[in-house]
Amino acid sequence: MSVNWQTIAFDFFGGLGLFLFSIKYMGDGLQQAAGDRLRDYIDKYTSNPFLGVLIGIVFTGLIQSSSGVTAITVGLVSAGLLTLRQAIGIVMGANIGTTVTSFLIGFKLGDYGLPILFIGAVLFLFIKNRKINNLGKILFGLGGLFFALHLMGDAMMPLREIQAFRDYMVTLGDNPLQGVLLGTGLTVLIQSSSATIGILQSLYAGGLLDLNGALPILFGDNIGTTITAVLAALSGNISAKRVAGAHVMFNVVGTLVCVMLLAPFTSLVAWFQASLGLTPEMTIAFAHGTFNITNTVVQFPFIGLLAYIVTKIIPGEDEVIRYDAIYLDKLLITQSPSIALGNARKELVHLSAYAIQSFEAAFRYIMTADEKYVEKVNKYEMVVNSIDEELTHYLIQLSNETLSENENEILASILDSSRDLERIGDHAVNLTNLSSYNFSKHITFSPDAIQELEDLYKMTHGMILDASRVIADHDVELAKELQERHKEVQRFERQIRKAHIKRMNMGICTPLAGINFIDLITPCTRITDHALNLSDKVLENQL
Repeated sequence: MSVNWQTIAFDFFGGLGLFLFSIKYMGDGLQQAAGDRLRDYIDKYTSNPFLGVLIGIVFTGLIQSSSGVTAITVGLVSAGLLTLRQAIGIVMGANIGTTVTSFLIGFKLGDYGLPILFIGAVLFLFIKNRKINNLGKILFGLGGLFFALHLMGDAMMPLREIQAFRDYMVTLGDNPLQGVLLGTGLTVLIQSSSATIGILQSLYAGGLLDLNGALPILFGDNIGTTITAVLAALSGNISAKRVAGAHVMFNVVGTLVCVMLLAPFTSLVAWFQASLGLTPEMTIAFAHGTFNITNTVVQFPFIGLLAYIVTKIIPGEDEVIRYDAIYLDKLLITQSPSIALGNARKELVHLSAYAIQSFEAAFRYIMTADEKYVEKVNKYEMVVNSIDEELTHYLIQLSNETLSENENEILASILDSSRDLERIGDHAVNLTNLSSYNFSKHITFSPDAIQELEDLYKMTHGMILDASRVIADHDVELAKELQERHKEVQRFERQIRKAHIKRMNMGICTPLAGINFIDLITPCTRITDHALNLSDKVLENQL
């Protein structure tokens, strides 16, 4: 019998592409439906590793992406909101949660894939309601997933007639290590364990593979799925590398144990299939779930040891960015309002540190085009917004207590100053966005223009640093000095604007570069305005 390899390749890879798209699209719809609450829930309900496992199961099952949950977990560890032990618990839970896809496939809803696709398309294309739109995306992704599996299954059916392929599949049952490597390699290549499990279910359902050959591939899929976390962690901080390292160790250890116990594990899965009357697809789903649940149960008591080993393998201290306020004790609001106000002032200084670091990172990005500084700016922006929001709520609650007239003025000034610092963070983001545009359009500046930018940065940076010192130390003399330095910045800005216009007239700089140069210097001068506002409040004895 002749085999049409083109048809097999087109149908299989087309189905695989649709499967990957559908998984991502369904996950995006679920995440949009969850909104910002996803991060908040993970932060709130993971006070210990056991709760972390439960959260990992629930949210991976919801958004259909263990990588997505792991990425959020890494961010929370970096922020100091989760410990490594809690993060490992979430990763363990994510491994269990990712089996939801294989169980969905096991229900053999492929015949309903196209109708589900149609319903999803109608909901997100023709109905305005946002919640229904998100539901439409979820259904569209789900329908695409089922239809893609149908395509891939049909594409692989002719392979049963090829003797060489059948012989190779038989060897997998005799060589478990080869199956593990095959599963790992496929998942690394495709970047989706759900997709490789789906392929495995189709192979097993089509009689192309027996249980002895299928299970080692299944184990390898679990190792391969860690590649996403590893790739993400390569450019990340130490916390990210440790979470990725724990993910790899957890899955590798589980795979080694199950390979050593392959015979009893295979017998258990065969018993499930016979006793429960499972379809071939559901048999693989049960095997997947059993492996991940057993792996978690066995290794859960050793989370502390796993965290210790990973810390030893990946040593060093990391920059921890806290997303929450550190001085705002709500008990003090009613018990001692005056001390609470003093703490709010300390929190303002804490907030200023992140606003300053955001500006520093933005300027380093302008000078180096290194994308890691964009990530830093975005992180600092989240911190600034989070602390600003906490501080605002704290001050509003405090304003309901009995305060003196002067204390009420200080409270109002702290509130205004918090806005100034939040705006400094916004300007840093604006600088980053402008620079990204310049880099994408290959817009360059002359050496003179770059030198002027550096000089303006130094003046601006010095002003916001000293404005923070003015607040922290109530330094009236330094506040007076900043008034004169602000005038110098204004004079320097006018000077470099004229110099740049002159360069454009001489043809040294292009008109587009000239416009973008002005856009870069404007946020700097705005930042010095906010720094002046901060110092003026000290001069007016309002901080």
